[in-house]
Amino acid sequence: MNKQVVVIEDDKDIAGLVSHYLEREGFVPLTAYDGEEGLWQIKSRSPALVILDLMLPRKSGYEVMKQLKDQKTTAGIPVIILTARSDEIDRVLGLELGADDYMTKPFSPRELIARVKAVMRRTVREAETDRSKRIVYGKLQMDDLRHEVRYDDTMIPLTSKEYSLLKYFLEHTGVVLSRDVLLQDIWGVQVLRHEQLLRHDEDGRRACVQAEEEAAAPRRPHPERQGYRIQVYR
Repeated sequence: MNKQVVVIEDDKDIAGLVSHYLEREGFVPLTAYDGEEGLWQIKSRSPALVILDLMLPRKSGYEVMKQLKDQKTTAGIPVIILTARSDEIDRVLGLELGADDYMTKPFSPRELIARVKAVMRRTVREAETDRSKRIVYGKLQMDDLRHEVRYDDTMIPLTSKEYSLLKYFLEHTGVVLSRDVLLQDIWGVQVLRHEQLLRHDEDGRRACVQAEEEAAAPRRPHPERQGYRIQVYR
């Protein structure tokens, strides 16, 4: 588990106090005394969490927050703001910029550590939930939480039925799925007229043909004598 915590604080006494309490709890503090150095530490170390002052030399805490949340590689790193600015507008702005918590000085080091642990627990739970809702198949990614499909980071537009079909194929990789199984599990029916069967077959093919047209030949249902299966085209 990543235990690195970047502490961006221009007051060396406060930075030392925070680092001391973090070390006591098994964390690895990395200290920066201005915004520029703090950003460099974050980008080069990919810490588990950032403790950020707002009033910093070279680059303010607000600027640091904005740059962190604007970049894909750092946007998910949780941030606790620790500052002397206690006005409501400062709290609101900090939280709206993406901070996970906001503490004002003077502060209790023990409370800060408790909040660090709470934010990290929440971050771990959210990451586990996100992973459980994501299906990755080569360059194809299906995010079931957001109902999005991407191939090689390109968004693939699918209808609700096409999405359900593609998800079902990906959850049964390598398995030949009969027409009856697809009709029952996707459409919720067992018997249809011949012309309806043909139309639903076409929907099944289109679900992945659409993805192929949009993003350089990813996966598509492969027709078998007894049904369909997903196949990788390289």
